Amino acid sequence: MECKLAVSMMHDYLDDDLPAQQQKELKEHLLSCPDCRIKFKELEQTDMLMFSLMHQNAAASDELVGRIMNALPKPKKEKAFVTWIKRHPALTAASLFLVVMLMSAATFWNQNTQLVVRGSDLDQVVIKGDTVIVPSGHTITGDLTVENGKTQVYGEVNGNVTVIDGSLYKASTAHISGQAKNIDQAVSWLWYKVTNMFSEVAYR
Repeated sequence: MECKLAVSMMHDYLDDDLPAQQQKELKEHLLSCPDCRIKFKELEQTDMLMFSLMHQNAAASDELVGRIMNALPKPKKEKAFVTWIKRHPALTAASLFLVVMLMSAATFWNQNTQLVVRGSDLDQVVIKGDTVIVPSGHTITGDLTVENGKTQVYGEVNGNVTVIDGSLYKASTAHISGQAKNIDQAVSWLWYKVTNMFSEVAYR
């Protein structure tokens, strides 16, 4: 075997790509040729050095990637209620609206104690302190609403009479063509306010 051919076979041998018969021939040549034997040792050492460097670089690269990933800020976990809000936006909005309305209602319910009288024919009523009186012989055309006071009807009301957080007295001589409602609970009051608000918006 010529030395030139032996040198070309050394690379395939080190890469474990040389067939068994050629491996045998190469080994026989190396035993008989000192120059090729030295050349083979140099190639073997170079191959081992390259293999070692590649593995060191791979390990260093993995370590560097690990250090970079560990240095990155960890993603914050969303709390359960935040996730629920994101999944149910309509229900969240409705719940929030209800809470605000109830809080507002509670505030107004507790704070608003002033007598309020609403109607179209208020010149037909008599107000004494916290008492609103529809005298006998007088007629109110339209609805009458009284908040935080007593209402006494002796005359005629051609409409509804609504008393909020107060009392309603209807004499035997009285005549109310519409409904007579006495609202004295916070929930009923809130419902009345909401429906009233929507009615006012609808008529504007």
